[in-house]
Amino acid sequence: MAPKTTPPLLSTRALNRATLDRQLLLRPAPLGAEEAVHHLVGLQAQNTKPPYYALAARLDGFRPEELSRLMESRRVARIVSLRSTVHTHTAADAVPLRRLVQDGAVDRELKMFRKGLTGVDLDRLTELTAAYVDERPRTPKELREHLGAEWPDADPQALGIAARCLLPMVQVTPRGLWRRSGQVALTSATHWFDEREKGESGGAGGSGASGASGAADLDLTVLRYLRAFGPASVKDMQTWCGLTRLRPAFERLRPDLLVFRDEHGTELFDLPDAPRPDADTPAPPRFLPEYDNLLLSHADRTRVVPADHRTRTWTGNQAHRVFLLDGFLAGIWHLEEGRERTVMTVEAFTRLTKAERAALTAEAERTLRLLAPEDIPYEIRYAAT
Repeated sequence: MAPKTTPPLLSTRALNRATLDRQLLLRPAPLGAEEAVHHLVGLQAQNTKPPYYALAARLDGFRPEELSRLMESRRVARIVSLRSTVHTHTAADAVPLRRLVQDGAVDRELKMFRKGLTGVDLDRLTELTAAYVDERPRTPKELREHLGAEWPDADPQALGIAARCLLPMVQVTPRGLWRRSGQVALTSATHWFDEREKGESGGAGGSGASGASGAADLDLTVLRYLRAFGPASVKDMQTWCGLTRLRPAFERLRPDLLVFRDEHGTELFDLPDAPRPDADTPAPPRFLPEYDNLLLSHADRTRVVPADHRTRTWTGNQAHRVFLLDGFLAGIWHLEEGRERTVMTVEAFTRLTKAERAALTAEAERTLRLLAPEDIPYEIRYAAT
């Protein structure tokens, strides 16, 4: 038997640069919004603006209206998926990825509310929900009231959560559109994407995203995760998607993957052809939204988040928007959009050098030119360190 070899070491900075490259954050990527959303395996969309800020930080020439048009044409949509949170996914990915994580994060959320569902037939609940939301999009309040009429003794919140967990539903437009948005209204993912297919083909469509069912295959999703977030450990991917027990999938793929280790000795997997830039590759400043998946998709976040800063990006349950310097989280930013002026406030966690401040200002101006109203002047302020 051949002696067991020690995998090559990847330093924290090397991991940082590799991850930033996969995340399209080392240089503006020449991709369209739909292609980028697919490559990134979705964008965290717990709030409505983060997908726009996420793409503005990553894409060359991105305009917010592009993502809005994709939402209106149903080529991307907002749906509960990874970690049982709302994500913006392409039409090809939305249903398969939701199916993939169903037996994990979504089902675990449902179990938390089972006490409020005593006597509720969950199959019947799913049928009633589908019929109701496919008649026309419904608000969560309308859905709770509709189900409450069938099960008056059940907890209304539990009924709403059960419907969301058991039936894949999208948040229909105008929710999530740039500078328009609206209240949450839900319809089934199948109905939403089937209607798009009918409009494009002029006839009956099949199951929305049925042609992309291979994207739900676990092994393929592992490879896509590594393409967007690697090199990564098994626990890293489990953190990203909310599933557990993914080791067998990685073991099936091991013969086709490279294996490394981080500075703590953790085994990391990667694609042979994936970029792994030199650790000294320059990393320009980037302004990211709250809940950006770059910050939420690894069990060990030190590849991007220094240990000293990990707790400084939250106030209570609310996450702050953050910025990167030299590839690592270095502070937070706030945006006040008034009728007469837009003010971005940059709060660095450590004292900035003149060069760092100049680079941050340039990136802040680029970001504001993309995302601030064109007819309102903007101002960049720095909070005292």
